[in-house]
Amino acid sequence: MQVDVKDIIKPFDFEPRTRMVFGAGSIERLGELAIPFGNRVLVISDPGVVAAGHTQKGISSLEKAGAKVLLFDGAQENPTTANVESGLAVAKEFRPELIIGLGGGSSMDCAKGINFLYSCGGKIQDYWGVGKATSDLLPMVAIPTTSGTGSEMQSFALISDAESHVKMACGDKRASCKVAILDPELTLTQPSQVTALTGIDAISHALETFVTTKRNSMSSFFSKESWRLLASNFHQVLTDPNDLDARASMQLGAAFAGLAIENSMLGASHALANPLTAEYDTSHGQAVGLMLPHVIRFNAVEFEELYEELYDSCNPSNFADSKGDKKSDLLADAVQQFVRAAGLATQLNELGVEREKLGQLAGEAAKQWTGNFNPRPVDAESLLGIYEQAF
Repeated sequence: MQVDVKDIIKPFDFEPRTRMVFGAGSIERLGELAIPFGNRVLVISDPGVVAAGHTQKGISSLEKAGAKVLLFDGAQENPTTANVESGLAVAKEFRPELIIGLGGGSSMDCAKGINFLYSCGGKIQDYWGVGKATSDLLPMVAIPTTSGTGSEMQSFALISDAESHVKMACGDKRASCKVAILDPELTLTQPSQVTALTGIDAISHALETFVTTKRNSMSSFFSKESWRLLASNFHQVLTDPNDLDARASMQLGAAFAGLAIENSMLGASHALANPLTAEYDTSHGQAVGLMLPHVIRFNAVEFEELYEELYDSCNPSNFADSKGDKKSDLLADAVQQFVRAAGLATQLNELGVEREKLGQLAGEAAKQWTGNFNPRPVDAESLLGIYEQAF
Protein backbone atom coordinates (compact mmCIF):
# COMPACT_ATOMS: atom_id res chain seq x y z
CA MET A 1 0.00 0.00 0.00
CA GLN A 2 1.32 3.44 -0.90
CA VAL A 3 1.37 5.88 2.02
CA ASP A 4 0.99 9.58 1.41
CA VAL A 5 4.06 11.31 2.84
CA LYS A 6 1.73 13.94 4.33
CA ASP A 7 0.40 11.27 6.68
CA ILE A 8 3.76 10.55 8.24
CA ILE A 9 5.79 13.77 8.00
CA LYS A 10 4.27 16.98 9.30
CA PRO A 11 4.92 20.16 7.31
CA PHE A 12 7.00 22.87 8.92
CA ASP A 13 8.39 26.30 8.15
CA PHE A 14 11.90 26.63 9.58
CA GLU A 15 13.65 29.95 9.14
CA PRO A 16 16.84 30.35 11.21
CA ARG A 17 16.70 34.02 12.16
CA THR A 18 19.47 33.98 14.77
CA ARG A 19 23.15 33.49 14.04
CA MET A 20 24.64 31.19 16.71
CA VAL A 21 28.26 31.80 17.73
CA PHE A 22 29.47 29.11 20.15
CA GLY A 23 32.77 28.63 21.95
CA ALA A 24 34.77 29.43 25.06
CA GLY A 25 35.86 33.07 25.08
CA SER A 26 33.45 34.08 22.32
CA ILE A 27 32.20 37.08 24.32
CA GLU A 28 35.42 38.77 23.22
CA ARG A 29 33.88 38.88 19.72
CA LEU A 30 30.85 40.90 20.85
CA GLY A 31 32.11 44.20 19.45
CA GLU A 32 32.94 42.67 16.08
CA LEU A 33 29.56 40.94 15.86
CA ALA A 34 27.44 43.81 17.17
CA ILE A 35 28.84 46.92 15.49
CA PRO A 36 27.35 46.15 12.04
CA PHE A 37 23.91 46.66 13.63
CA GLY A 38 24.61 50.03 15.26
CA ASN A 39 27.01 52.15 17.29
CA ARG A 40 24.69 53.18 20.14
CA VAL A 41 24.23 50.09 22.27
CA LEU A 42 21.95 49.56 25.25
CA VAL A 43 23.08 46.59 27.36
CA ILE A 44 20.47 44.92 29.58
CA SER A 45 21.89 42.91 32.46
CA ASP A 46 21.34 42.19 36.15
CA PRO A 47 23.35 42.96 39.31
CA GLY A 48 24.59 39.37 39.75
CA VAL A 49 26.01 39.16 36.24
CA VAL A 50 27.53 42.62 36.64
CA ALA A 51 29.19 41.53 39.90
CA ALA A 52 30.60 38.43 38.18
CA GLY A 53 32.41 40.69 35.70
CA HIS A 54 30.71 39.31 32.58
CA THR A 55 28.85 42.51 31.74
CA GLN A 56 32.04 44.54 31.78
CA LYS A 57 33.71 42.04 29.45
CA GLY A 58 30.94 42.62 26.95
CA ILE A 59 31.00 46.38 27.37
CA SER A 60 34.80 46.48 26.95
CA SER A 61 34.54 44.54 23.70
CA LEU A 62 31.86 46.93 22.44
CA GLU A 63 33.82 50.04 23.39
CA LYS A 64 36.97 48.65 21.82
CA ALA A 65 35.00 48.36 18.57
CA GLY A 66 33.95 52.01 18.84
CA ALA A 67 30.44 51.69 20.28
CA LYS A 68 28.82 54.14 22.67
CA VAL A 69 27.40 51.93 25.43
CA LEU A 70 24.87 52.44 28.21
CA LEU A 71 24.12 49.78 30.84
CA PHE A 72 20.68 49.11 32.33
CA ASP A 73 21.14 46.59 35.14
CA GLY A 74 17.53 46.56 36.32
CA ALA A 75 16.61 43.08 35.08
CA GLN A 76 15.51 40.66 37.78
CA GLU A 77 14.42 37.03 38.04
CA ASN A 78 10.98 36.61 36.47
CA PRO A 79 11.11 40.12 34.90
CA THR A 80 8.03 42.22 35.42
CA THR A 81 6.28 45.01 33.61
CA ALA A 82 7.92 47.38 36.12
CA ASN A 83 11.41 46.26 35.04
CA VAL A 84 10.48 46.71 31.39
CA GLU A 85 9.06 50.17 31.97
CA SER A 86 12.17 51.25 33.89
CA GLY A 87 14.34 50.05 31.02
CA LEU A 88 12.09 51.80 28.52
CA ALA A 89 12.67 55.14 30.25
CA VAL A 90 16.43 54.60 29.92
CA ALA A 91 16.09 53.62 26.26
CA LYS A 92 14.01 56.68 25.41
CA GLU A 93 16.68 58.96 26.81
CA PHE A 94 19.62 57.10 25.27
CA ARG A 95 18.05 56.35 21.84
CA PRO A 96 19.89 53.07 21.11
CA GLU A 97 20.42 51.50 17.70
CA LEU A 98 21.03 48.04 19.15
CA ILE A 99 19.88 46.26 22.32
CA ILE A 100 21.89 43.50 23.99
CA GLY A 101 20.56 41.07 26.61
CA LEU A 102 23.52 39.82 28.67
CA GLY A 103 22.63 37.45 31.49
CA GLY A 104 20.10 34.72 32.18
CA GLY A 105 16.74 34.33 30.51
CA SER A 106 15.45 37.22 32.60
CA SER A 107 17.91 39.72 31.08
CA MET A 108 17.18 38.51 27.56
CA ASP A 109 13.40 38.58 28.08
CA CYS A 110 13.62 42.02 29.67
CA ALA A 111 15.60 43.23 26.64
CA LYS A 112 12.90 41.94 24.31
CA GLY A 113 10.17 43.55 26.40
CA ILE A 114 11.94 46.91 26.34
CA ASN A 115 12.39 46.56 22.59
CA PHE A 116 8.66 45.91 22.06
CA LEU A 117 7.72 49.11 23.87
CA TYR A 118 10.55 51.27 22.50
CA SER A 119 9.94 50.21 18.89
CA CYS A 120 6.17 49.87 18.88
CA GLY A 121 4.83 51.87 21.84
CA GLY A 122 2.00 50.94 24.17
CA LYS A 123 2.32 48.64 27.17
CA ILE A 124 3.63 45.09 27.39
CA GLN A 125 0.11 43.67 27.73
CA ASP A 126 -0.47 44.78 24.13
CA TYR A 127 2.04 42.15 22.96
CA TRP A 128 0.71 39.22 24.98
CA GLY A 129 0.23 36.50 22.40
CA VAL A 130 1.80 36.01 18.98
CA GLY A 131 2.54 38.47 16.20
CA LYS A 132 1.39 41.63 17.99
CA ALA A 133 4.37 43.86 17.06
CA THR A 134 3.24 46.84 14.96
CA SER A 135 6.63 47.61 13.39
CA ASP A 136 10.15 46.24 13.12
CA LEU A 137 12.08 46.05 16.38
CA LEU A 138 15.64 47.20 16.95
CA PRO A 139 18.23 44.51 16.26
CA MET A 140 19.22 42.51 19.33
CA VAL A 141 22.13 40.34 20.44
CA ALA A 142 21.71 37.75 23.21
CA ILE A 143 24.50 36.49 25.46
CA PRO A 144 23.26 33.87 27.94
CA THR A 145 25.18 33.35 31.18
CA THR A 146 23.00 30.41 32.23
CA SER A 147 21.93 27.17 30.55
CA GLY A 148 18.18 27.23 30.90
CA THR A 149 15.53 29.18 29.03
CA GLY A 150 16.97 29.11 25.52
CA SER A 151 15.57 32.64 25.17
CA GLU A 152 18.53 33.52 22.96
CA MET A 153 17.07 31.31 20.21
CA GLN A 154 13.42 32.26 20.65
CA SER A 155 11.15 35.07 19.51
CA PHE A 156 9.27 35.04 22.83
CA ALA A 157 9.66 37.11 25.99
CA LEU A 158 8.06 35.96 29.24
CA ILE A 159 7.08 39.00 31.32
CA SER A 160 5.08 38.98 34.57
CA ASP A 161 2.45 41.60 35.32
CA ALA A 162 3.83 43.50 38.33
CA GLU A 163 0.36 43.72 39.92
CA SER A 164 -1.43 40.46 39.05
CA HIS A 165 1.77 38.36 38.74
CA VAL A 166 0.30 36.73 35.62
CA LYS A 167 3.02 35.58 33.23
CA MET A 168 2.58 36.90 29.71
CA ALA A 169 4.25 35.19 26.76
CA CYS A 170 4.88 37.88 24.14
CA GLY A 171 6.05 36.45 20.84
CA ASP A 172 6.78 37.88 17.44
CA LYS A 173 9.22 36.75 14.77
CA ARG A 174 10.59 40.30 14.71
CA ALA A 175 11.69 39.81 18.33
CA SER A 176 14.25 37.16 17.33
CA CYS A 177 17.82 38.13 18.11
CA LYS A 178 20.21 38.73 15.23
CA VAL A 179 23.07 36.97 17.02
CA ALA A 180 23.33 34.64 20.01
CA ILE A 181 26.79 34.36 21.57
CA LEU A 182 27.17 31.13 23.53
CA ASP A 183 30.28 31.34 25.69
CA PRO A 184 30.33 28.45 28.19
CA GLU A 185 32.97 30.22 30.29
CA LEU A 186 30.26 32.69 31.34
CA THR A 187 28.31 29.86 32.99
CA LEU A 188 31.17 28.82 35.29
CA THR A 189 30.25 31.49 37.84
CA GLN A 190 26.62 30.41 38.22
CA PRO A 191 25.68 29.69 41.84
CA SER A 192 24.95 25.99 42.31
CA GLN A 193 21.24 26.67 42.82
CA VAL A 194 21.05 28.59 39.54
CA THR A 195 22.86 25.76 37.73
CA ALA A 196 20.31 23.32 39.14
CA LEU A 197 17.19 25.37 38.42
CA THR A 198 18.17 26.42 34.90
CA GLY A 199 19.33 22.89 34.05
CA ILE A 200 15.96 21.44 35.06
CA ASP A 201 14.21 24.13 33.03
CA ALA A 202 16.23 23.22 29.93
CA ILE A 203 15.51 19.51 30.46
CA SER A 204 11.78 20.26 30.67
CA HIS A 205 11.99 22.14 27.38
CA ALA A 206 13.73 19.25 25.64
CA LEU A 207 11.18 16.68 26.83
CA GLU A 208 8.04 18.76 26.34
CA THR A 209 8.87 20.03 22.87
CA PHE A 210 9.37 16.47 21.64
CA VAL A 211 5.75 15.48 22.28
CA THR A 212 3.63 18.58 21.59
CA THR A 213 0.90 18.65 18.96
CA LYS A 214 3.05 21.09 16.95
CA ARG A 215 6.12 18.82 16.92
CA ASN A 216 7.68 18.24 13.52
CA SER A 217 10.84 16.78 12.01
CA MET A 218 12.87 19.92 12.67
CA SER A 219 11.75 20.51 16.25
CA SER A 220 12.18 16.80 17.06
CA PHE A 221 15.78 16.93 15.85
CA PHE A 222 16.58 19.80 18.22
CA SER A 223 14.57 18.28 21.10
CA LYS A 224 16.30 14.93 20.94
CA GLU A 225 19.82 16.35 20.63
CA SER A 226 19.07 18.77 23.45
CA TRP A 227 17.87 15.92 25.68
CA ARG A 228 20.99 13.88 24.89
CA LEU A 229 23.33 16.73 25.80
CA LEU A 230 21.46 17.76 28.93
CA ALA A 231 20.76 14.34 30.40
CA SER A 232 24.37 13.24 29.89
CA ASN A 233 25.87 16.29 31.61
CA PHE A 234 23.43 17.49 34.27
CA HIS A 235 24.84 15.41 37.12
CA GLN A 236 28.36 16.38 36.07
CA VAL A 237 27.78 20.14 36.31
CA LEU A 238 26.24 19.63 39.73
CA THR A 239 29.18 17.61 41.07
CA ASP A 240 32.00 19.33 39.16
CA PRO A 241 30.90 22.89 38.34
CA ASN A 242 34.29 23.71 36.77
CA ASP A 243 34.01 21.07 34.05
CA LEU A 244 33.95 23.36 31.01
CA ASP A 245 33.05 20.56 28.59
CA ALA A 246 29.98 19.69 30.65
CA ARG A 247 29.09 23.38 30.94
CA ALA A 248 29.42 23.76 27.16
CA SER A 249 27.16 20.76 26.56
CA MET A 250 24.52 22.16 28.92
CA GLN A 251 24.62 25.57 27.26
CA LEU A 252 24.34 24.13 23.76
CA GLY A 253 21.59 21.77 24.91
CA ALA A 254 19.61 24.70 26.34
CA ALA A 255 19.99 26.63 23.08
CA PHE A 256 18.82 23.63 21.02
CA ALA A 257 15.82 23.32 23.34
CA GLY A 258 15.08 26.99 22.67
CA LEU A 259 15.11 26.26 18.94
CA ALA A 260 12.75 23.37 19.57
CA ILE A 261 10.34 25.65 21.47
CA GLU A 262 10.41 28.09 18.57
CA ASN A 263 9.26 25.30 16.27
CA SER A 264 6.92 23.25 18.46
CA MET A 265 5.89 25.18 21.62
CA LEU A 266 5.51 23.62 25.10
CA GLY A 267 2.89 21.63 26.98
CA ALA A 268 1.07 20.92 30.23
CA SER A 269 4.12 21.00 32.53
CA HIS A 270 4.54 24.70 31.86
CA ALA A 271 0.80 25.31 32.12
CA LEU A 272 0.87 23.70 35.58
CA ALA A 273 4.09 25.45 36.63
CA ASN A 274 3.06 29.05 35.91
CA PRO A 275 0.27 29.27 38.57
CA LEU A 276 2.72 27.92 41.17
CA THR A 277 5.14 30.72 40.33
CA ALA A 278 2.39 33.35 40.40
CA GLU A 279 0.70 32.14 43.60
CA TYR A 280 3.65 30.95 45.67
CA ASP A 281 6.61 32.75 44.08
CA THR A 282 8.08 29.34 43.29
CA SER A 283 11.05 29.51 40.93
CA HIS A 284 10.18 28.36 37.43
CA GLY A 285 12.75 25.54 37.34
CA GLN A 286 11.44 24.16 40.62
CA ALA A 287 7.81 24.33 39.53
CA VAL A 288 8.22 22.81 36.09
CA GLY A 289 10.65 20.14 37.32
CA LEU A 290 8.22 19.02 40.00
CA MET A 291 5.29 18.75 37.58
CA LEU A 292 7.11 17.22 34.58
CA PRO A 293 7.31 13.55 35.75
CA HIS A 294 3.57 13.54 36.43
CA VAL A 295 2.81 15.05 33.02
CA ILE A 296 5.01 12.41 31.35
CA ARG A 297 2.96 9.67 33.02
CA PHE A 298 -0.29 11.42 32.12
CA ASN A 299 0.66 11.78 28.45
CA ALA A 300 2.14 8.28 28.18
CA VAL A 301 -1.33 6.77 28.51
CA GLU A 302 -1.79 7.68 24.84
CA PHE A 303 1.74 8.53 23.67
CA GLU A 304 4.01 5.88 25.13
CA GLU A 305 5.87 5.49 21.82
CA LEU A 306 7.14 9.08 21.91
CA TYR A 307 8.64 8.61 25.36
CA GLU A 308 10.09 5.28 24.28
CA GLU A 309 11.90 7.13 21.50
CA LEU A 310 13.31 9.64 23.97
CA TYR A 311 14.38 6.85 26.29
CA ASP A 312 16.11 4.97 23.48
CA SER A 313 17.92 8.09 22.28
CA CYS A 314 19.84 8.56 25.51
CA ASN A 315 22.70 6.82 27.32
CA PRO A 316 21.24 3.92 29.36
CA SER A 317 23.35 5.02 32.36
CA ASN A 318 21.01 7.98 32.76
CA PHE A 319 18.27 5.53 33.72
CA ALA A 320 20.36 3.14 35.83
CA ASP A 321 18.47 3.82 39.06
CA SER A 322 15.05 4.38 37.51
CA LYS A 323 12.14 2.13 38.33
CA GLY A 324 9.11 1.18 36.26
CA ASP A 325 7.66 -1.35 33.84
CA LYS A 326 7.43 1.02 30.88
CA LYS A 327 10.05 3.24 29.32
CA SER A 328 7.90 6.29 30.03
CA ASP A 329 7.95 5.37 33.73
CA LEU A 330 11.74 5.00 33.62
CA LEU A 331 11.97 8.41 31.93
CA ALA A 332 9.64 10.06 34.46
CA ASP A 333 11.59 8.49 37.33
CA ALA A 334 14.89 9.72 35.86
CA VAL A 335 13.53 13.27 35.69
CA GLN A 336 12.39 13.04 39.31
CA GLN A 337 15.88 11.89 40.27
CA PHE A 338 17.36 14.88 38.45
CA VAL A 339 15.06 17.16 40.45
CA ARG A 340 16.01 15.44 43.70
CA ALA A 341 19.74 15.57 42.87
CA ALA A 342 19.34 19.31 42.30
CA GLY A 343 18.13 19.66 45.89
CA LEU A 344 14.62 20.63 44.79
CA ALA A 345 11.23 19.58 46.10
CA THR A 346 9.46 16.68 44.40
CA GLN A 347 6.02 17.13 46.02
CA LEU A 348 3.72 20.14 46.12
CA ASN A 349 3.22 19.99 49.88
CA GLU A 350 6.96 20.60 50.28
CA LEU A 351 6.43 24.01 48.65
CA GLY A 352 3.72 25.01 51.10
CA VAL A 353 0.91 24.42 48.60
CA GLU A 354 -2.42 23.78 50.37
CA ARG A 355 -4.54 20.90 49.06
CA GLU A 356 -7.67 23.05 49.17
CA LYS A 357 -6.08 25.43 46.65
CA LEU A 358 -5.44 22.78 44.01
CA GLY A 359 -8.79 23.44 42.31
CA GLN A 360 -8.02 27.15 42.01
CA LEU A 361 -4.54 26.39 40.65
CA ALA A 362 -6.00 23.94 38.13
CA GLY A 363 -8.43 26.61 36.93
CA GLU A 364 -5.53 28.98 36.36
CA ALA A 365 -3.46 26.26 34.68
CA ALA A 366 -6.32 25.58 32.26
CA LYS A 367 -6.04 29.19 31.05
CA GLN A 368 -2.35 28.86 30.19
CA TRP A 369 -1.60 28.95 26.49
CA THR A 370 0.96 26.14 26.49
CA GLY A 371 -1.63 23.61 27.63
CA ASN A 372 -3.22 23.87 24.19
CA PHE A 373 -0.20 22.13 22.68
CA ASN A 374 -0.09 19.19 25.07
CA PRO A 375 -0.39 15.92 23.11
CA ARG A 376 -3.13 14.62 25.38
CA PRO A 377 -5.89 17.23 25.76
CA VAL A 378 -6.13 18.86 29.18
CA ASP A 379 -8.78 20.85 31.01
CA ALA A 380 -9.23 22.04 34.59
CA GLU A 381 -10.40 18.61 35.72
CA SER A 382 -7.49 16.67 34.24
CA LEU A 383 -4.98 19.29 35.40
CA LEU A 384 -6.41 19.01 38.91
CA GLY A 385 -5.78 15.27 38.73
CA ILE A 386 -2.12 15.89 37.83
CA TYR A 387 -1.74 18.37 40.71
CA GLU A 388 -3.22 15.76 43.06
CA GLN A 389 -0.71 13.17 41.84
CA ALA A 390 2.08 15.66 42.57
CA PHE A 391 0.78 16.68 45.98
